[in-house]
Amino acid sequence: MSESVAASNPKLYDVSSGRFVVAIQGFLIESEGTTLLVDTCVGDCKLRARGEFNDARFGWLSRLQATGIRVDDVDLVLSTHLHVDHVGCNTYYADGGWRPTFPRARYLFVDEEFEFWTSDSATSPLERTGDYVGDSILPLFEFGVADFINARHVITPSICVIPLPGHTPGHVGVRIESDGQRAVISGDLFHTAIQCENPDWNTRFCVDPEQSRQSRRIFFETHADSDTLILPAHFPYPCAGFIRRTDTAYRYEFISPERILDLL
Repeated sequence: MSESVAASNPKLYDVSSGRFVVAIQGFLIESEGTTLLVDTCVGDCKLRARGEFNDARFGWLSRLQATGIRVDDVDLVLSTHLHVDHVGCNTYYADGGWRPTFPRARYLFVDEEFEFWTSDSATSPLERTGDYVGDSILPLFEFGVADFINARHVITPSICVIPLPGHTPGHVGVRIESDGQRAVISGDLFHTAIQCENPDWNTRFCVDPEQSRQSRRIFFETHADSDTLILPAHFPYPCAGFIRRTDTAYRYEFISPERILDLL
């Protein structure tokens, strides 16, 4: 890794611990009378294999409600993919079972993604131990509030799903277009801006490393030096920015919260 990048931007890399800095966050979109929630993070009070997630008390749902959005206000919940840190607040425990957190919402799952995580192919102990599929996904089908979609599903005239496979088989992003402007929620296509300089870098959680590299390179090349605002799932706040070309690869240009508001 480039020492200059690590030293000059502690927002990306913590030198003292030797770790990348990542966030876990969801995105709320209000468009044409529809309130869409993209990813619901880790969730609280659930048994998890990973110690930092086990019986967590992150308070994500309380912070969502502090913005003025009630659970009853959400019309659609979309999972970019079915890793444990993207589906946790889908459900909550009450009356002896797991219930939908957003009672009026339809929950959207990419069919290929669901098939993978409910098949024998999904055997990684990093992901399956603790059975988050059983407490955060399957109950939604039992309540009849879940729908399958494909990887190019149109949600509203301004919002559609786009395929970004590799990190998981049915991993998707969300493209938003309005008044001549465009933004893309890129999910886990890349976890740190340093991957722009190193597009072939994957995480240990990428199911298909080669496909993940290919999707990342195509995405970077497609959006480099464009006006498309990128919203990655795991970049620290404020996560929004643009992809720019360099002599050898790409770089990520973070923008300020004030500029984000101007763009939106």
